[in-house]
Amino acid sequence: MKITKNCISLLLIGLLFSCAQEKNSTIISVKNTLDFERSFETVEIKKALLKVDNLTSIGLKDVNTGELQVTQLVDNDGDGTMDEILFQPKVASKSIAKFEVVTITEAEQPKAPDLCYSRFVPERTDDYTWENDKVAFRVYGPTAQQMIEDSVPGGTLSSGVDAWLKRVEYPIINKWYEKETETDGSYHIDTGEGLDDFHVGASRGVGGIAVKVDTMYYTAKNFTNWRTITTGPLRTSFYLEYENWDAGGNTIKESKIISLDLGQNFSKFNMSLEGAKAISAGLTLHEKDGQVSGSKEEGWVSYWQPHADSELGTAIIASKDYFNDFETYNSNIKDLSNAYAHLNVIDDKVVYYAGFGWKKSGQFTSEKEWEDYIVTFSKCVNNPLEISLNK
Repeated sequence: MKITKNCISLLLIGLLFSCAQEKNSTIISVKNTLDFERSFETVEIKKALLKVDNLTSIGLKDVNTGELQVTQLVDNDGDGTMDEILFQPKVASKSIAKFEVVTITEAEQPKAPDLCYSRFVPERTDDYTWENDKVAFRVYGPTAQQMIEDSVPGGTLSSGVDAWLKRVEYPIINKWYEKETETDGSYHIDTGEGLDDFHVGASRGVGGIAVKVDTMYYTAKNFTNWRTITTGPLRTSFYLEYENWDAGGNTIKESKIISLDLGQNFSKFNMSLEGAKAISAGLTLHEKDGQVSGSKEEGWVSYWQPHADSELGTAIIASKDYFNDFETYNSNIKDLSNAYAHLNVIDDKVVYYAGFGWKKSGQFTSEKEWEDYIVTFSKCVNNPLEISLNK
């Protein structure tokens, strides 16, 4: 009987200790209000919210499964101290997933390949290029602009966004640039990984902006300054700055942070802009042989078009606060025909998403599948995961 009593006492002590431990734990709750499972959405947890001195030893453990999550630390301001921790929880339809903040060693941290990557590319004038496991993009810098202005071959004058049509999950940026600059090969030819055959020119490409004054669209030139913020398994992000530019007598001051997360076809454009109450983010219409569609209520515009031996969809999405309307703008001047999303500037800020889906990549087999993806993405943008902290 004494042994039994001792066992019961030990069990009660263990349960009380376990409850006390759980009560003292920091729990992050992630709520999904939509009626479908959500994954590949990145949750950002600020260091200040966790009230810790250092994020490097922090892990996030699924309360139900005990599984440690893949995380990524980000130094947003470049001061050498990590400011936030990222992770991509899987949250079932209309449910809450909970994650315990735990202390772990570097060896215990789950490993994942760095599929979200970006860099400045001085070996090909001065592109800035970024990618994840689905898509890749690039924009053009001041050297490429100067070459055009000095009539030097090989330059590019454009603030449009180029699409690199990849069809593999692994990184291709460094490989393709090496092929283009150091071998007889070219990234304009598809040898199994995809290719760059998307023409931008003076168009908006996939998400470049313009300011509309009366019936005219005005645009910036190439970016002038850049800073890589982060690369890793879940996100790449970077900062771009532009020389002040004129829009029908209005001086526009523009800078932006662009990010691309694992598993997504859309880059996020977080823009700071002064000098206009609205902007228009555009999608080039190329030969104007495709179909523009969109929804003012849901906050998106899309262009599905024939593209070489395949088909291609591009789109812009914004939350209902920013999305005002969309327009198909046709011009007889080369590259000036674009589908535009008209976006509100709120407190000198604009946030929108721009991206593409290439049929040959195998991700989308039809325009309908592409639009279904857009509608789902739009629902997530307008109904973000709800994050709360319980101690």
